[in-house]
Amino acid sequence: MGLKKFAAALALSASLFAMGSAKATDIEVTHWWTSGGEAAAVAEFAKAVDASGDHWVDGAISGSGDVARPIMMSRILGGNPMGATQFNPGHDADEMARAGLFLDLTDLAAKEKWAEILRPKSQLASCTIDGKVYCVPVNLHSAQWMWTNRKVFTDLGLEPPKNINDLLAAAPKLKEKGIQPLALAQGWAVTLLVNDLIIAFAGTDNYVKVMKDRDVALASGPVYTDVFKKIGEVRAIVDSKAITKQWNEAAALVIQGKAAANIMGDWAGGEFQVAKMTPGKDYDCLPGLGLAPALDTGGDVFYFPKSKNADLEKAQLKMASTLVNPTTQVAFNLKKGSLPIRPDVDLAAANDCMKKGLEILDHNPNPVPSNRQMLDGESITAIGDLLTDFFSKPEMKPEDVQAKFAEIIKNAPKM
Repeated sequence: MGLKKFAAALALSASLFAMGSAKATDIEVTHWWTSGGEAAAVAEFAKAVDASGDHWVDGAISGSGDVARPIMMSRILGGNPMGATQFNPGHDADEMARAGLFLDLTDLAAKEKWAEILRPKSQLASCTIDGKVYCVPVNLHSAQWMWTNRKVFTDLGLEPPKNINDLLAAAPKLKEKGIQPLALAQGWAVTLLVNDLIIAFAGTDNYVKVMKDRDVALASGPVYTDVFKKIGEVRAIVDSKAITKQWNEAAALVIQGKAAANIMGDWAGGEFQVAKMTPGKDYDCLPGLGLAPALDTGGDVFYFPKSKNADLEKAQLKMASTLVNPTTQVAFNLKKGSLPIRPDVDLAAANDCMKKGLEILDHNPNPVPSNRQMLDGESITAIGDLLTDFFSKPEMKPEDVQAKFAEIIKNAPKM
């Protein structure tokens, strides 16, 4: 072998050795995705990060986001940050971002043109503080869905419901046969249910006027009086003694045929997928509870706490890019039940529920903001506590709950 060829071969060998021996950087990732469908989805992110040359160290926190968020924030503020952490679009992390505790993703976002490819615009806007991007949106979740087990109805000779009113009409016969008409979980799931009912019965415009614009007159007026009466009708078909602790337990009751329906976000679709059920055949997914198809701008984002470790910072930036990669977006969202935040992906494998969501998104460029994008956390908690009491205490009257709800809206600070 000539000297030049030998030198070239030696250089190539050294290069391959260096590539093969490059040490993967561990990235501890905290999140609250622990149900069956969520675990299947998060595994897709982990595979993508590992394939990029680094290593996803899973830091799942059991319970809901309400449980996980304080733990995550405490670690960051206490000087023991993780490599990456899940949050929802909103204002939970604004103060920490302004305090300089998160990695600035502005240059990466500009390089990859996130502002042009991510939709809806509100998702990236929630990550942008004082002109700088501090988080990466990974999906679009919509909360306004009713999930029904078709077999429960057909076995009783009933037509599967097309909307929430059909479910209310079928409730007496379902109860007669020992089937819960509507399964419900406690805590934030009650708030989600009532938000969905308000949007379905009052309309998206009236919902936003109250939650975002703080229209107290509307919240305490006749439109919302009728809405809270309907909420009272829905409460009457919920067995207060059978309210589950976790949202996926309520969804499981529908999957098992012990309950006819559950009102929950599109992430419930992941549970039906894990159970190998087919939409339109085994179950139905009804956006807007079948009355007013709507899509809100909930979802998930990832922040990357600052580190003095240069290798970790490189890995964090690589991970942020990986999470919005088209292939990763498809793999994750098909398992999660959510919608990808970029339209230029191949969704040939999408099921009917995802297609319904995409249809709404394609024809509605301005989705409904999520409650976390319109209200502060303290007000959301207060509303959740009020509504949980309402669903667990039959003696509470709808008009009294409406008055207290309007008072919370009145006192909520402008965002």
